[in-house]
Amino acid sequence: MSIGLNPYLVFNGNTREALYFYEKALRGNVVGIMTFGDLPEDPNHPLTDEMKTLVMHAHLKVGDADLMFSDTFPGTAHKADGDTVQIAIHPTEESIAREIFAALEDGGQVVMPLQKTDWSPLYGIVKDKFGVTFQVNVAEEQPQG
Repeated sequence: MSIGLNPYLVFNGNTREALYFYEKALRGNVVGIMTFGDLPEDPNHPLTDEMKTLVMHAHLKVGDADLMFSDTFPGTAHKADGDTVQIAIHPTEESIAREIFAALEDGGQVVMPLQKTDWSPLYGIVKDKFGVTFQVNVAEEQPQG
């Protein structure tokens, strides 16, 4: 049996901004965007023109990983504290880790600056401007045997 898992990030009307921010910061590629307006109209639940432009589903490919995105459905409560789930990023090069961390830090808040730890030559935690918390971790080189 094979099971795939991926983060699904939900925003409150600014998914498109977040998607393109992460595309650049994480060196990803947008695979697709579907808006609520792309769905067949439902006379029982009419959408305003503004609601039709909101993102129902978006897909960002980052390396071998998939990030999914959506705006909350209009009228649905949205709470984003960014602390319950964190996204771990594992670049293999320190220079790439520094670039990603700096991009995520722009408009955000450093929780733990990038630094050497017992498990990593470079590790840090940053909460970005959308309230999503990322751990950036360069793996310790394994001895060749």
